[in-house]
Amino acid sequence: MDAASQLELRHLRCLVAIVDCGSFTDAAIELRLSQATVSRTLIALEQLLGTKVLHRTSRTVSPTAVGIQILAHARHMLAEADEIVHVAATGQSRLQIGHTWSALGRHTSEFQRRWHDRYPDIELHLIRHNTPTAGLAEGLCDLAILRTPVDTTRFAHALVGYEPRYVALASDDAWAARRSIRLEEITTRTLVIDPRTGTTTIDLWPDDDCPQTEYIHDVDDWLAAIVTGRCVGVTTQATATQYRRDGIVYRPLRGTDPVAVNLIWRMRDPHPGTHAAVALLADLYREHA
Repeated sequence: MDAASQLELRHLRCLVAIVDCGSFTDAAIELRLSQATVSRTLIALEQLLGTKVLHRTSRTVSPTAVGIQILAHARHMLAEADEIVHVAATGQSRLQIGHTWSALGRHTSEFQRRWHDRYPDIELHLIRHNTPTAGLAEGLCDLAILRTPVDTTRFAHALVGYEPRYVALASDDAWAARRSIRLEEITTRTLVIDPRTGTTTIDLWPDDDCPQTEYIHDVDDWLAAIVTGRCVGVTTQATATQYRRDGIVYRPLRGTDPVAVNLIWRMRDPHPGTHAAVALLADLYREHA
């Protein structure tokens, strides 16, 4: 059996306590162990690693050169272990909903307020993750808001509503004075697109009449390109609500279907708050249809 498989968290906690407390005696008090147990645990750690990790004298204790490096890794591993315990303890009392660009748009604040009023025992977090599934596939959230096609082989989903499309323009653009823009007019401009997480693709236009495109990687880059005036963007109403910026205006886009908004989750072991979140979101979208 190799050293890594025999290494235990108690070895690392002992090392950290000795260094932080400055002595074996104080470390024993901190860990609520006998001084002899602390000493044996430290010796066992050094035997497992095959190297000295501490310089010890009758008055002082300090890490060796390699001990300094091991200590840094030990602190990181202990923090990760504590986080695992925290997640296990709070997993049912905390609901994390991922999103890529604009959370729930104009429904964001009301969703948070109603959730808190109805389910005060389940702490709600809306978290932005710039991945195609808003962090769900990576295990970074419990549910995700998706405005792009859902992979139904991997995720369960519920359609909660629809959002109309808008055009984002520089505020000094000639089109900014207009009340709306037609879809076919976009072909005369350069369109900025986020191919990973954006809701707009070139498929909105016929193959023989597509706008020129410029590709970016997230909503901040998208906004930065549009504000220069060299590009326009097409997005949903949620972005227009969530990202109001000096130098940018949004106008309704005519001639295209609205965007479906889905709540998605892992098929196995869904969060207990899943169906409550679906119902509340569907109500909000229905109320403001």
